[in-house]
Amino acid sequence: MKKYGYLVFCLFSQLVFAQQLPPRNAILSQLQLANQYFMQKWPDPGKPTFTNKERPSNLWTRAVYYEGLMALYGIDRQPAYYDYAVSWGNSHQWGLWGGTMVRNADNQCCGQTYIDLYLLDKKEERIRDIKVAMDNMKASSKVDDWWWIDALQMAMPVYARLGAVYKDTSYFNRMYTMYAYTKYHHGEKGLYNAADHLWWRDKDFVPPYTTPDGKLCYWSRGNGWVVAALVRTLELLPASDPHYAEYLRDYRDMLAALLSLQRTDGAWNVSLKDPNDYGGLELTGTALFVYGMAWGINHGLLPRNEYLPAVTRAWKTLSTQCVDTNGRLGYVQGTGKEPKDGQPLTFDKVPDFEDYGLGCFLLAGTEVYKLK
Repeated sequence: MKKYGYLVFCLFSQLVFAQQLPPRNAILSQLQLANQYFMQKWPDPGKPTFTNKERPSNLWTRAVYYEGLMALYGIDRQPAYYDYAVSWGNSHQWGLWGGTMVRNADNQCCGQTYIDLYLLDKKEERIRDIKVAMDNMKASSKVDDWWWIDALQMAMPVYARLGAVYKDTSYFNRMYTMYAYTKYHHGEKGLYNAADHLWWRDKDFVPPYTTPDGKLCYWSRGNGWVVAALVRTLELLPASDPHYAEYLRDYRDMLAALLSLQRTDGAWNVSLKDPNDYGGLELTGTALFVYGMAWGINHGLLPRNEYLPAVTRAWKTLSTQCVDTNGRLGYVQGTGKEPKDGQPLTFDKVPDFEDYGLGCFLLAGTEVYKLK
């Protein structure tokens, strides 16, 4: 009888929290609005960006936006989205900033969308340069390139995609070798704290470094990049891969740790363990955690009754406090590597780059949209 009562409670809880999510058409409308705001602001996808200096638009910040756009296209097949992404690739001749010898993961991130567009229309020029670049990485004995955890999201999904496209496990093997070096060796003992199931952004934040309150510093968006890297790897990596179980364990352990750190307003602190270290609202880290949790629910890898309430609370905050009626996003922390960068945040403060914030928002929203 007790077991039956518990099951009824769980089902009731799921229904209540599911009802708190906006209707699917409302979620989609908001994603469309935010994306349209950006596309109208940047009608030429090949136009360089300029902050303190000019940069080509195939840099990582724009590449993350296109990850989100492709996710949106997956649930809303508007030709304008596809054409905008293809125009971006064409404007760079499907190349990488730094060419095919580039080792910086930030400059390889664009390859994720190039490969996704190749899978929709198998024109060799779309995949040629990114394949050569990653083949050059594989041919090298150097494996310590991912010295900051953001790099995992920028490059791991590229290896996962190439391995899946060519049915070549050497891409998966190389990906794991570099992942393991970051996890176990960078910063002397690795950037992953197995006790807290969270990552230090780079060696500068490994203890004895602490926040002003004496707590370990885990940057929200940095850990969000790792969540996204694991999601975008697991969705393509065969379960037969010898390291699949480790990725899955790291993914589940991280999200369990993050679940316990969620604030009552549904968001996460910029400094995950220290609410006094710039404790205001921030979009990108929260959106990436929503992406990871909603994806896990949708794929049966996370228990729905535990994670749906967290997703619901977080999405309510993102959708009601971080988007205006024109589709402009607020509370996006600018580029950097720690809680203090780009602070203080307000809705109206424009970050140095707006594109990756939208990418994170679209990734989160498309997975929330898919929740039943």
